[in-house]
Amino acid sequence: MERNRSEGARGEGTRADDPAEIGRRVLRLRGERGLTQRQLAEPAYTPAYVSTLEAGKVRPSEAALRHLAERLGVGYEELATGRPARLAAGLRLRLTDARRALATGAPGDAAALFRALHEESVAHELAPEQADALLGLGDCLLESGELSEARDCFAAAERLLADDPLPRRVPAIRGRATAHLLTGELRYACYLLENTLDELNAASLHDPEALLLLYTASIAPYMDMGAHARAAHAAELALALAPGVGDPALVAGMHRGVARTLIAEGRIAEADASLAKAQELYRQLHIRTELAHCHWMRGYVHAQDGDLGQAERELRTARDILASKRAALFTEQVEVELADVLRRRGRTEEAEALLRPLLTSGADDAGDETGALGAGRGAVHAGGAHRLLGLIAEERGDTERAEEHYCAALSLLERSSAAGDLADLCRLLGDLLRRSGRVEAAMDAYRTGLGHRAAPGTTTLGPAPATPPM
Repeated sequence: MERNRSEGARGEGTRADDPAEIGRRVLRLRGERGLTQRQLAEPAYTPAYVSTLEAGKVRPSEAALRHLAERLGVGYEELATGRPARLAAGLRLRLTDARRALATGAPGDAAALFRALHEESVAHELAPEQADALLGLGDCLLESGELSEARDCFAAAERLLADDPLPRRVPAIRGRATAHLLTGELRYACYLLENTLDELNAASLHDPEALLLLYTASIAPYMDMGAHARAAHAAELALALAPGVGDPALVAGMHRGVARTLIAEGRIAEADASLAKAQELYRQLHIRTELAHCHWMRGYVHAQDGDLGQAERELRTARDILASKRAALFTEQVEVELADVLRRRGRTEEAEALLRPLLTSGADDAGDETGALGAGRGAVHAGGAHRLLGLIAEERGDTERAEEHYCAALSLLERSSAAGDLADLCRLLGDLLRRSGRVEAAMDAYRTGLGHRAAPGTTTLGPAPATPPM
């Protein structure tokens, strides 16, 4: 991103704390205030020292800079770095405002704020604020489904924070893992999260917020991979960490993640109660995307419990919130689950009308192609959409079209390692092939499904991360 004119005037590669830069600032400020070198130097220093400093031939000590700053009537930070004293605080305040904009509005609008803040923090060489702006921008891009760009933002933030303690880098790592999860790279998402947990524990960096963020983020890929035992353990640890965390958004995210494990264990009432707690926290915080996720998950809970009418209402609410925020990828994922409920309610034409646009790239008003669910974008839900279209085709007696959709789903789910969905799909495909007399092909499909169910509760990544002391 471009730097501002004042920085460009320094010359390429010149730092604001370079002795020559400091010397020029001292000379300019002394001239503006009408002071001689002697008046600026005394009583602690000599005019010759000030002359040498203004020529850029000596790097002043902190004590010298504080003396000169006091005589010149400016803050130490401003003299040392060229930045106004309140600049960093002002940027942090505006970063908070941008976070609120993301929580309550459209990701595209918030992204524009974060980009402007990033440019400003780059121009003033404020690395922590640069990293925070990149984290916010990455979250915006996740919501809008621009997963490759989001991953790049999180990686850049992580590089900026390379010398910071690991807990400070955890939000960037969590962001990268989420981007990989949404592209269908479930195993790599698990690897990033588990590896970071191991590093934190090995270094005895038992930061409750960092650990809660990682354990909560790991629940979704574990569940999608069929590693229910690991998901349940992560949920238990998250619940144990929650009392030590002051950020209500993190606690709400934990409740939403824990609900997934309760659903898998058939504890529907407890799952619904956990989601209600998350909803109330997000409502208080006005975080609309997370509120939509709670409605989404509650819709899933009701669908699992057979209450399809309530499931449809919750999913439609989630879709409306996400669509109003223009959170494209999450909206499309909810629509797949809504289509499943509609099909189960016997409204197959509505379900099909909802699904087909999700798998077809179109063009927006600017002429650019819009994203569709697929291998690099929402792969698990893309597989789910093909599975549903296959079921609809099979119910109509169109076995050829059903097989096409099942095979497309199989290709997507095999790449993403979504073991539970993959096993169910292989059963559907095997049954279809067997009924059409293709017994050998059916056996191959069944074997594929069994192979992905051979080791329940594992991710093939080796031992689970060590448990931190509570």
